[in-house]
Amino acid sequence: MRIIVNGQQAFGKVCLEAMLDRGDDIVAVYCAPDKEGKPVDPIKEFAVEKGLNLIQPPNYTDQKVLDEMRDLNADLMVMAFMIIFVPEEARDIPTHGSICFHPSLLPKHRGPSSINWPIIGGATKSGLTIFWPDDGLDEGDILLQKNIDIGPDDTLGSVYFDKIFPLGVEAVLEAVDLVKAGDPPHIKQDEADATYESWCKKADAEIDWSKPVDEVYNLIRGTNPQPGAWTVHNGNELKIFDCAKVEAAGEPGEVTDVNDDGFTVAVNGGGIAVKRVRPHDDKKIGAADYIEKSGLAQGARLGG
Repeated sequence: MRIIVNGQQAFGKVCLEAMLDRGDDIVAVYCAPDKEGKPVDPIKEFAVEKGLNLIQPPNYTDQKVLDEMRDLNADLMVMAFMIIFVPEEARDIPTHGSICFHPSLLPKHRGPSSINWPIIGGATKSGLTIFWPDDGLDEGDILLQKNIDIGPDDTLGSVYFDKIFPLGVEAVLEAVDLVKAGDPPHIKQDEADATYESWCKKADAEIDWSKPVDEVYNLIRGTNPQPGAWTVHNGNELKIFDCAKVEAAGEPGEVTDVNDDGFTVAVNGGGIAVKRVRPHDDKKIGAADYIEKSGLAQGARLGG
């Protein structure tokens, strides 16, 4: 089967690598155009290294772009980590159409930050979906799904890199095999269960220390490492990353303890032991280093 891989970043690169390793016939690799001042996309670097047919169209609507894709005589397009919209005319060019990876259990958590929001909301389970995309956002029939558990101390980073990323690569390969075998599943998404959230942005990640301890902790771990939960200390932004829930008593936002490992901030019903931060004028550092540099002391108040 002649396959187009259309993807970006590390996930797209590793999917491409896995498909090549098992002998799949990759007739072209599509990825986003280069951006001035930005690093070269890993999937592009890998495609060039392997001497693959690399195509970086500015869009998927120009007839020249579509004709070039038609000339590939592809059987399937695999979309692995996509942020550029590919319309129906392009998706339907391969004989069997196109399949797409999404890091949630569709139809729940449609949208671009579909790993952040379940963690922020305190979910204990999520997963990933390989689906047949249509012109809606993360809509289209489901081909297959995989479940993952979200542990009580998982972060955005651990859920993605340790769970969804490796399982997603396996799922992409399994999905390709299902298409190769003939009569692959087309399961309608249940719109009654559909949810959508937009990007998890800086404004969403501001810490309200008056919230219950679980809500504060979920926000911090659901935005670690991106976009990074933040608060204010001495008038400057301070991002909070690695932390733990602990027992503490004090006013919301009050620093109740300072020690060699970091500092504890009181919230409603407990405290947050902060271990790693990023000051407004520095890289990520240990909370103990921040204490030394900033003079943070017991009794200080964080927040607006």
